Parts: sequence; structure tokens; C-alpha cells
Amino acid sequence: MQLPTGPEAVLVRYGELTLKGGNRLDFENALVRNVRHALAGVANTRFEREHARLFVFPEGRVEAVAQRLTRVFGISSVSPAWGVPNDVDTIVACARRVLDDALLEIPPGQTRRFRVLTRRSDKRFPMLSTELDRHVATAILKDGDPLEVDLDAPELVLGLEVRAERTWLFARRYPGAGGLPVGTLGRALCLISGGIDSPVAAWMTMKRGCEVSFVTFHSAPYIGEGARRKVVELVRVLGRWQRNARLYVVPFAPVQEALRDAGAEAYRTVLYRRMMQRIATRIAAFERASALVTGECLGQVASQTLENLTCIGAAAGLPVLRPLIGFDKQETIDRARTIGTLELSSVQEPDCCTLFLPRHPVLHGSITTCEEIEQRIDVAGLVEGALAGAERVVLDLDGSDATPAEVSAP
Repeated sequence: MQLPTGPEAVLVRYGELTLKGGNRLDFENALVRNVRHALAGVANTRFEREHARLFVFPEGRVEAVAQRLTRVFGISSVSPAWGVPNDVDTIVACARRVLDDALLEIPPGQTRRFRVLTRRSDKRFPMLSTELDRHVATAILKDGDPLEVDLDAPELVLGLEVRAERTWLFARRYPGAGGLPVGTLGRALCLISGGIDSPVAAWMTMKRGCEVSFVTFHSAPYIGEGARRKVVELVRVLGRWQRNARLYVVPFAPVQEALRDAGAEAYRTVLYRRMMQRIATRIAAFERASALVTGECLGQVASQTLENLTCIGAAAGLPVLRPLIGFDKQETIDRARTIGTLELSSVQEPDCCTLFLPRHPVLHGSITTCEEIEQRIDVAGLVEGALAGAERVVLDLDGSDATPAEVSAP
């Protein structure tokens, strides 16, 4: 029997989906749809589902496909897998090849804790899982291998999946994004700036199964086009974690000018954000989104005290999700680095909230005071004007923007 020269499939593990009850099949179907979408450019790809596993069979490019699947929410891990008939001698021979492939990653002079771990779903196979573990480990280990057996805390696991049609072997295991498949828990609209926090908040919302659209507020002519381009690129990166990227760009300078002229300088930032909530709520209805998402974190800046967050949230017409509410800044930075937005977010560009900044912002705002100040401006007219001037941009995730389309007042 000629042994495979490399992996021919990607073994996908579901993770949290396995905890679902009667609606588990719906979640699994959504995951498969998202996997198909993620691999839309890979020709002649075949899929098989069996026992809380998904097998993906691309024609070549197995490693590249495995890496792409690590960005699909709902997947806990993936492994390039080698397939052989359910014959003990053939399994042993292939196991050595798989092990040799994994040993290439171990630097000279270093040792790794190792074990074989069998998952036997085909109960007709003549050996028990533990028996096959011992047999394969004994047969493949050679003198000089940089390995020591450790059944409790191995660093390298040679996995065997004995199934009805054949046995799959693997040693590389790439962590997936985890969470739930995007689209299984509805839609949300994220208020995104060019900073570090809001892109991470959007990503965490996607991870919990929500499809996320985006709205940003742009203060031309006071703020240049660099700020807009930065947000566009951030949304493009985030869109690769789901199936699309839709961004609304809302002109916000007239709102800020009206609030500046209304006085009460200390409340400006809180009032800016209250107006953003109103506008975002209308756009959310247009997007059929059920919640708003922000990157607010308790106590991080003056506008994010409990009182000020209460004032801001009171202006929204939908629940406001704040995934970062308990994070410290370093946790957010670390997450941004993982998802690929940190470098972009770190580019210095002023955003709309830097316009007409108060010298001494209020720390413990009052909803009553906010409403009294807002009576001095035309809140409804400013909201309608902002919506009338908004652009809806559907981003090409691999290149340039699609042609922006104006948004009729939602």
C-alpha cells in the first residue's frame, strides 16, 4: 500500500456547538455554510460531517485551507489530516510519517512531551483505543527522537481517528476562533472609530454569533479623509471574520457645531455620544439589527463612568452591548493584536470625538441635564440631516471599495 505523502483533508472540531441541545443541527448547518463561504475561492472542495466533526477535502492547499478555517467562528481547532485504510500495520507506517512531519518544528536540542491519542468511532476495529495508543507509540518511537512520553500533559499529540471508512492521523493542531457561527444569534450594529477598542468589541460580538454591520461618524471638514480611510480598512479586516463588511459613514460636524453653540461645554462628549446612539438606532432598523455595540470600557475615560454610560445608553432605542466593559487596556491591546487590527488602530489620526473637546468633561452626568441642553437644539432635524448625508459602503474584502450608495433616511 502506497502511503500518503502529505495531509489530504482538514479535520474541523466544533467546540462549543457540541453543548447545544435540540437546535444543535441549526448551529452545525450555519457553521458549514460559513466554512463554504470562507473557502469559496478554493476549487473542488468536498465536505463530510460525522460525529461532531467536519472533514474538508480540498484539492491541494491543505495547509492554506487549515489556516483560513482558523478565522471561522464556531471552530475550536483544525488539523491537517492524513488518511489510510483501517489496517494496523498501515496506520503504524503512516503514523511515523506524520510524526516526522511534526518533529520538523522541534528545535535541535529540545525535548517535547508526547503521546498517542486514539478516538475510535468504528467499534468493529479489532483494538481498543488504549491498545492502539500503546501499539503505535511503541512501534514508531526511535532512539534519538526528541520526545518523552507523557500521558497527562503532552505538548505533542499524535491523534488517530478510527472511522468506518478509514483512519485519520494528525499531529498539527491549530486553534480556531471558537465561539458560535456568525449569523446564528442575529445582527448587531457596531459604532466604530479608528481606535483600538471598538474593532475588538465588534470582533467579540461576531464571536458570539452575531453578524455585525458598522457605522462611523466623520467630522469633515474639520477632520481629514485619513480618519475615514482608516476606519474603512479596519472594517475590511473585521469583515474577513464574517461573510461581509458593510459600513455607514455619517456626517457629524453639523451635530457637533449645534452642541458647541448650545453651551454646557462639560457635557459635550456625552451629548455627542447620545446623538450617535439616536442615529445608530435608525441605521440599525435599516440593517434589521437588534442591538448596538460599542467599545466602551468602564472607567477608561471621563465619558465612561457609570453615570455617563447611563446618560449615553438612555438615548438609544435598542440594547447597547459593551463587550469590553470589564477589560483593562492591555487586554484589549492583546486581543487587537490577535485579530489583526492593532497596527491599523495605532496609526495616529484624529477622530470626530476630538472636535471641540471640553476642557473639563463632566464625570457624573445627569440624564435630566442632558435633556435640558438638548432642548436648545433641533435634535430630530439634526438626526434626519445626518441620515440624509450618510453613505453606505459595501467593502470588497480583498481589494477596493464598492461604489458608495446614499442611505435614505431609515
